[in-house]
Formats: sequence, structure tokens, C-alpha cells
Amino acid sequence: MVYKILALSIMIIFYGIYYGKMIVQKKQGIKTRQLGKGKNLNIRSVEILLSIATLVIVPIQLISIIFDLTILNDNIRFIGFAVGIIGNILFLISIITMKNSWRAGIPSEDNTEFISNGIYKISRNPAFLGFDLMYIGICLLYCNVLTIIFSLFAIVMLHFQILQEEKYLEKTFGETYITYKNKVFRYIGRRN
Repeated sequence: MVYKILALSIMIIFYGIYYGKMIVQKKQGIKTRQLGKGKNLNIRSVEILLSIATLVIVPIQLISIIFDLTILNDNIRFIGFAVGIIGNILFLISIITMKNSWRAGIPSEDNTEFISNGIYKISRNPAFLGFDLMYIGICLLYCNVLTIIFSLFAIVMLHFQILQEEKYLEKTFGETYITYKNKVFRYIGRRN
């Protein structure tokens, strides 16, 4: 029962942050979710697959939690809880740092500010890293064939989204972004 509470807590906190930020931005007239709309076929395809991956994984995670489907021992499961909490913290810090420039998808309707301060000094994609760690955490808490497959699918699609966003950022911010990209690693770390 304790692992059900821990896993559900990770999910509730994560999606509370995600949707809470969207609600706050909507009240300010900002359309946060811009996945798969009005873009070229390549970007739209990645964003639609990302949407599918991130929507389908939630019921898979919930089914795994409700039916206690796991093959791992308690020590590994507790590590999963820690990883999930770290993912939530990274995600929260990243969207706070981005302020009103945070979007889900490549913005097609408005301009955003280039952010390279705070947590973005050590990760170009801390929000995506937060997603990945949350998925990995739940997968370790409730490890089974379905959570492994769908967690990997979501993580791969998030990576493809990052690659699309990097092209967009290079095009939009030019040399400023290229210099930043050469200093800060995609997931975590930086060069001096």
C-alpha cells in the first residue's frame, strides 16, 4: 500500500505542476499547449506521437499501481520514488525559471524569451529531464512489461521533441543559442 501512495504522490505532484502552470498561463492569455498545430509535417508528427505517448502512459501507470504490477524488490522501488521526486523538483524549478516562456511544444502562435539562467545553466532541457525521471521513477516503483515499453516510448518521443526544439531555437535565436548549446549539455552538465 505504501508504494501505491508514493507512486500516486509522484504523479499527482507532477501533473499538478504541469496543469497548474497551464491554468496560470491561460489566465494571462498564454496558450501553453501548442503540440502538433500549424507546423510542418515533421514537427507535427513528432509532437502528435509525443502527445500520444504522454497521454497513454498515464493509464498504464495507473493500472500498474492499482493492480500492484511489479517485478522489483522494495529497495529498488524506493529508489524509484527518489528518482520520481527528483524529476518533480527538476520540472518545477525549470518551469519556474522559464516564467511565461514555458510551452508544451514548439511555439507557433507567440514569441518566447530565450532562457539560459538558473537551472538552464546546467541543463538545456531540465523540464524534459524532469519528465524522464518521473517516468523512470514510476517504472521502478511499478516495473512490468507495459510500464517499461510505454516509459521508453515516452522518453524516446521526448528526445525527438528536444531535437526538434533545438532546430527551432537555433533558427530563432541564432548565435546566442549556438554558443549556449556549445557550453551546456542537452540533459545535464556544462563545459567551461
